[in-house]
Amino acid sequence: MPVSERGKSNATVFIVATILIDAIGFGIVIPVLPRLVMEVGHLDLPAATRMGGWLSVVYALMQFLCGPLAGNLGDRFGRRPVLLLSLAGLAVDYVLMGFAHTLALLFLGRLIAGVFGASFSPASAALADITAPEDRAKRFGLVGAAFGIGFILGPALGGLLGEFGHRMPFYAAAICSAINFVFGFFFFPETLPPEKRRPFNLARANPVGALLQARKMRGVLGLAGILLLWNIASMVYPATWSFFAIAQYGWSNGMIGLSLALAGISMAVVQATVLGRVVKRFRERRTAMIGVAVAAIGYLGYALVPYAWFAMIVIVLTALQALVQPSITALMSQRAPADAQGEMQGFIGSLNAVGAIVAPLLLNPALAWFTGPSAPFHFPGAAFVIASAFAFAALISLTMTRRVRDDPATS
Repeated sequence: MPVSERGKSNATVFIVATILIDAIGFGIVIPVLPRLVMEVGHLDLPAATRMGGWLSVVYALMQFLCGPLAGNLGDRFGRRPVLLLSLAGLAVDYVLMGFAHTLALLFLGRLIAGVFGASFSPASAALADITAPEDRAKRFGLVGAAFGIGFILGPALGGLLGEFGHRMPFYAAAICSAINFVFGFFFFPETLPPEKRRPFNLARANPVGALLQARKMRGVLGLAGILLLWNIASMVYPATWSFFAIAQYGWSNGMIGLSLALAGISMAVVQATVLGRVVKRFRERRTAMIGVAVAAIGYLGYALVPYAWFAMIVIVLTALQALVQPSITALMSQRAPADAQGEMQGFIGSLNAVGAIVAPLLLNPALAWFTGPSAPFHFPGAAFVIASAFAFAALISLTMTRRVRDDPATS
């Protein structure tokens, strides 16, 4: 039975609210994580930077392994049960992180978050269920805007609460996730009708199976490679920003939170007011190119100009990078049939996770090395130079992918 217009409206509101609250919960812990790792592990900043990278890798690895599984389960049983389970897992994770007094418990918390915290894939699939293909870039932009608004509130609140203790933001994040679960339980309708579901196939519910299925969809693998390059580049923010800001500018928890809030405001404005117009005029591929080009230049700005006031300007200017993910996601979604949207979003989630695995292994050691005692010179911007190189590679790939059309019917 198709979802009614009122049901679609309720589902859209819940999906956007889910991403918003999840982003608040995710962003609220970023300003305090470096100092929490230093406190729990009795580490200096360079060592904590490396340890923070490994925490990111553990989280991303579980997302990589579980993303396709969540997408395929959603295609079989519907989006609602999978999404609610993901929300419950996040609440458990933040409670555990808040009480952790050893590095082992911090790693366990990140592992749990990676397994259950994959709300983006089922949420995006649910949105695709109720949205026409030509409108998906704009709708995915709403998801991106919600994430950006969450990054306005989350880091700002995390920085403020962090002034009262490194653990306070984790308790607040647990409360946010629990409230979100209750809200979804009562108000989120199922978006995938039974007639559009397909049998669960374990061979497809893993990263390798998802890749094999994606190969059958024309034009998807080329876009997947571009998205992977972009993911590695853009992960420079969640992987290194808090550590970078301490090493480069000596910022407090509160200042780190405010800088991330500014980034959230800027990206939310871009995705809510600019994305739809730019896509309408230039189509998805060229829109992505604009965002990647601006980001690549902005990353070099962070690396080469060591002034805090300049960083604030770059944060605002590089907000155009918010054009990239919704545009490429929409291109890939258009190439998937209706009964495989969850699988496609799970595949995209795995690509995001691969980027989140690779980036900390490259970026955090570079930042740690160039801020440690053995460095030939002090250069906290090393991670941003690497991120800029990956962004330029993504831009070149987008430029050379002439046969990937914005209209899948002609690809």
